[in-house]
Amino acid sequence: MIHFTDETTLHRDTVKADSPVRMYRTMSADKRIPVTEETRKELHELKEPGQTYDDLLKELAQQRRRDDLEMRFRELEDADADELTSLEDV
Repeated sequence: MIHFTDETTLHRDTVKADSPVRMYRTMSADKRIPVTEETRKELHELKEPGQTYDDLLKELAQQRRRDDLEMRFRELEDADADELTSLEDV
């Protein structure tokens, strides 16, 4: 199996130049996701130049959620169509 990572960094934003208080915006930690070589190649082919694997996986997850939601709406529409009487029949 191949492990791929998408390294992220910790960014520091200073609240005020003279303030000892600083806000830290943490990025997700470096994680490893085991994938087969075939899957890694497929992901690499989907990735746009400059796009991170993290961005690609977020995009794929978002698309999956949209597809699932669309399928659920279609199922509800089909169920409603079976249960409702057409206005033309009234």
